[in-house]
Amino acid sequence: MHTIKPAKGSHTRKLRIGRGNSSGHGTTAGRGTKGQRARAGGRNKLKLKGMKQMLLGFPKNRGFRSPYVKAEAVTLERLAKTFVKPMTVDLKALKKAGLVTKRALSAKIVGKGEIGVALKLKGLATSKTSAQAIEKAGGKVN
Repeated sequence: MHTIKPAKGSHTRKLRIGRGNSSGHGTTAGRGTKGQRARAGGRNKLKLKGMKQMLLGFPKNRGFRSPYVKAEAVTLERLAKTFVKPMTVDLKALKKAGLVTKRALSAKIVGKGEIGVALKLKGLATSKTSAQAIEKAGGKVN
């Protein structure tokens, strides 16, 4: 236990500022020379109280919602459980079966699981593995 040391470079010593010129951070203590920002308590932020109250009143919405629509993912496993007979599957059929939301603009078949039904996919995106599995089962991907 007494020989354990942290990795080299993981522990850096804290800079001691304003401790004499020989330290390299003396005299101006890394603040440059003169000006409001060089002084203690310099660079004050919002002085107007009204502005601050207004800013505090705004909702704290963070991040953003992408304008680009992502395709909803449907697994092969769920496809196999829903569609038992060979048929043509498109976005309309997926919505009717409840595999994607009614608002979905596109869907993608993802290769997770097995499929034993010959389905014909029309207008749907597929992953490589899911396309191979569907074609192996006797289906078609358009």
